[in-house]
Order: sequence, then structure tokens, then C-alpha cells
Amino acid sequence: MIQLSFQKERCKGCGFCIEFCPKKILEFSQEMNNLGYRYALVKDLEKCTGCGICASMCPEVIIEVKEV
Repeated sequence: MIQLSFQKERCKGCGFCIEFCPKKILEFSQEMNNLGYRYALVKDLEKCTGCGICASMCPEVIIEVKEV
């Protein structure tokens, strides 16, 4: 099983993780974080393969991919 964790309060809403996810399992939240950005979140974790592209693309280094 794959676990994705986001530090949503540090997300600046660039969308790189969403754009480059090959399975298209990420989306922007409807809420804003303390910085005033709509942060990225997982919409369908079941489809995640754990490739780590989202974490690699994140300029803020706020995404962690783990196998549990």
C-alpha cells in the first residue's frame, strides 16, 4: 500500500505535482492554506503506483511517498 503525505500549509499551489502525475490522482483542494493558496491533495489513492514523480516535481519539497 502506498502512502502520500503533503505538508499542505507549505504548498504554494504551483500544480506541478497535479500536472505531471501519470495516473492523474491529484487535484487542488477547495480550501486555502494559511499562505492563501489552494493546496494539492490526493483524490484517488487507490490508483497511486508510488512512482514519486509528484514528489520529484514539487519545488517546495512538501510531498513524501512511502510504501506501508
